[in-house]
Amino acid sequence: MLSMKMGSVRVLLLGLSLASAMAGSSAAFDIKSGVTKESGPFDLFKFGFNAYKNGQKEDAVEAYRYAAEKGHTGSRWALANMYADGDGVTKDDFAAFKIYNEIAAAGVEPGSEDTGFFINALMSLASYYRSGIPGTPVRRDLSQARQLYFQAASAFGVADAQFELARMMLAGEGGGTSVQQAKKWLNQARKSGHPGAMAVFGDLLFQEGHTVRGLAFLTAALNHCNPNDCGWMQQLQEHAFSVANEQDRRVAVALSQELAARGVQ
Repeated sequence: MLSMKMGSVRVLLLGLSLASAMAGSSAAFDIKSGVTKESGPFDLFKFGFNAYKNGQKEDAVEAYRYAAEKGHTGSRWALANMYADGDGVTKDDFAAFKIYNEIAAAGVEPGSEDTGFFINALMSLASYYRSGIPGTPVRRDLSQARQLYFQAASAFGVADAQFELARMMLAGEGGGTSVQQAKKWLNQARKSGHPGAMAVFGDLLFQEGHTVRGLAFLTAALNHCNPNDCGWMQQLQEHAFSVANEQDRRVAVALSQELAARGVQ
């Protein structure tokens, strides 16, 4: 049910970090330049970024490692992602976890260009705590996962965190069950255009007897779902559609179109 487009988010974060840092540089980066392990952290990061884009992943890993040792957050994050995905290195979730944990433990200053990396580290740690990492000291800890989602949801307004926090509240995972609190977080996430939050929010409304509005959100969500999530959303929508009467269906479909036209507010 998780709807995060992690690959796209990762590419965007790296690109933004590189563009931001290069804004003050007059020279374009050449991956054949004399970058060594003694070079500055940003030069190493640039080398790693360009090496990765050119398919030279072993060079990217080495450059990111040296830059990470010198405290470069973007390089730490990129290296963690490579371990998490088995991308250019042997997949090692525990190694990824440790790096994400370092990023989260370091914190972030308000307005810092590292905020995106920090938020992503929180989300990755929450996911690991939610399932645990077999064969490592990282055990399943739903309470910790819920706290991390809450931090990302409340302090940074991350729609995916709001959605996952709501799901945990509905299931009573890592704490008490609270439908009303879950609806609050789902409502915030769906206002950001989160299809999963729209679907679950709509389903809750439908179950509470708000037939037309609930079915409208379910329909709007289905029209905007990511391919990996369309299946479960379609099941919810089709069930509600089969229960509703013909008049409610027609009104709900019309309302779903209005919601889409005004940004699903």
